[in-house]
Amino acid sequence: MPTLHWDIATAYDLFVSQYVLTHPDQFGVRPSWAAGVRSRLPAGQREFLENASTFLPVPLRWIYLLPAGRRTAADALIALAQIPTAERLYTLLPTSEISSELIVTLKDISLRQSWRPAELEGIRTILQRKGKTFIKSLDLPKLLEAFAHAAEFGEAYLQALNAYQDVFFAEEELRLQSMLESGLAQAQAMAQDLSLEDLLISLSRGVHFAGLAERKVVILAPSYWANPLVFYQNVSRDKLLVVFGSRPAGSNISAGESAPDELVAALKAISDSSRLVILRALSEEPQTPSQLARRLHLRPPTVIHHLNALRLAGLVEITLQHEAERAYTLRRTALAAVMGDLRAFLENPATRPADEE
Repeated sequence: MPTLHWDIATAYDLFVSQYVLTHPDQFGVRPSWAAGVRSRLPAGQREFLENASTFLPVPLRWIYLLPAGRRTAADALIALAQIPTAERLYTLLPTSEISSELIVTLKDISLRQSWRPAELEGIRTILQRKGKTFIKSLDLPKLLEAFAHAAEFGEAYLQALNAYQDVFFAEEELRLQSMLESGLAQAQAMAQDLSLEDLLISLSRGVHFAGLAERKVVILAPSYWANPLVFYQNVSRDKLLVVFGSRPAGSNISAGESAPDELVAALKAISDSSRLVILRALSEEPQTPSQLARRLHLRPPTVIHHLNALRLAGLVEITLQHEAERAYTLRRTALAAVMGDLRAFLENPATRPADEE
């Protein structure tokens, strides 16, 4: 098994939080609250970041490679400013996961400052051959357009991130450090008793990373904002970086909520009849979305939608395999924990409205 390394940096949450606020449904965050935070940004910069998040992933590898001790949000923005504007987009991409053929095409588009339909189709073919990638096919034109105007994109992206730091994340960062340190310490304690595979499953709430034996190093880093999911990226061919959610149990990322986010997400997930049928099917054996669609006579996109809700609630385990469809399994212990969490919430006097005291 690979060697386990640890990392901690608030810069991860600068980018993760911005992604979560742009895709709140994926993380069980109230869309209205997320929209309220985004509205603090000027309209142009808000729209720019929302658009960029569809094709530019969280730059985990780039953050990890920043100098040790200089990876706060402010440090990351200073480092980004030192990169020539035309090179910022390319620098932030997960180049270790992109084929050399694709890199050459993107660089040609940047030099020529335009892209051709044939290049778009060629890139689609490359990505389909590779399997799962960091970008959806429908968002490829946005990526190519950004590379065609790489200098303008690089300047606008830095300005928008600086604005986001000023209006929201600078204050948010002040309260994160102690919670990240606590989350890291808790994960390190778990690592004393669990195998690396079981540790990853526990920290990710059900993600099984296939092919761990092929890695030499796995790096784990806590993130307050990543809950309940994980972000992961190859630092190199044999080195995997996993940023796991470390928000304290029972806490909420948005203000004004009294019920724990995780409990609400779980109850919403099991309130749907199709999801209950899916859970019953997964209790028998691991299955892929295609297998579930055939068995339950549902459209594959519908099955994937339901599986995403169950994954958000931590009720299913997912196996990530190279160039293969994901397989899902029921997490029986998690389902039992939901019932226990509901009972604890209902019986806790601190969670009851004042007029019930």
